[in-house]
Amino acid sequence: MAAGALAQNAHADVVQHGIGLATAAVGACLAVEVQGREAAVLVAADSEPEGVSKQVAALEADHGAAVPEVAASKPVAASRRSNEGPRMKTIGLLGGMSWESTEHYYRLINELTRERLGGLHSAPIVMLSVDFHYIEALQRAGDWASAGRILIDSATKLEAAGAEIMLICTNTMHKVADEVQAAINIPLLHIADATAERIIGSDVSTVGLLGTRFTMEQDFYKARLEQQGLSVLIPPPEDRQLVHQIIYEELCLGKILDESRSHYLRIIDELATHGAQAVIAGCTEIGLLIKQQQTTMPLFDTTEIHAEQAVAAALANTAKT
Repeated sequence: MAAGALAQNAHADVVQHGIGLATAAVGACLAVEVQGREAAVLVAADSEPEGVSKQVAALEADHGAAVPEVAASKPVAASRRSNEGPRMKTIGLLGGMSWESTEHYYRLINELTRERLGGLHSAPIVMLSVDFHYIEALQRAGDWASAGRILIDSATKLEAAGAEIMLICTNTMHKVADEVQAAINIPLLHIADATAERIIGSDVSTVGLLGTRFTMEQDFYKARLEQQGLSVLIPPPEDRQLVHQIIYEELCLGKILDESRSHYLRIIDELATHGAQAVIAGCTEIGLLIKQQQTTMPLFDTTEIHAEQAVAAALANTAKT
């Protein structure tokens, strides 16, 4: 077989085995390059010998020719995991709903990772950010099946890119969380479950819920909290509409207005008068508007809780070095 054909076929095999250049960015240790006129497996210095040997043997068996291992002398298009220190799972972020809150997720996860591990540590993350324009239109039309298909397609791409745990970086689109989880083979960390666990651990039984109208009114979220033993209060219809409007027309566009903060604080106070012991910021943008220091009511920020759960899961069974 000609050297060029061998190189092309060898590269195809590496991609088929899931360690090609498309996945190199999330920790693969092999790539195929042409060294002179021969195909060669480029082996990163921190590659695991057993894994390298298996891939080399597979290529040789398929092509009937020796495929030499060539030690990498310069960086290749790969993010390599060191054999020293913590082995943190790669976190998949399904974001863009809106990107304002996804940016907050990214920062929080990396800050929490640095706090846990110290030094220059940061979180291994793969992210796919969808175009929220189309998602919002489908939400408004009630076409959750089509919106779900977009998320399922994105989730499978994240898994293929190396994600080992996954977050949907929005409360509202957890309406299709079960469908997304069924389509992938890695854990999807549900934002409502993480929030319920934190609330119950704080000895709170009755909470107010703020979020989009979909989150406040539909069973996919509110009922999930209630199934875990919480009593959930929501604002009256006119205030639900106001909360929803501020999210989509302001917060998702990066507009943080004092007048809107005052509306939210009033609604929180009214939930307290109806028996709420705490309030869930049940939209990932609400934390951009309302901070705990601005209200005496205990505030459960779902973005922060979700990010904390992701770091804990990614670092499970990992020792600090």
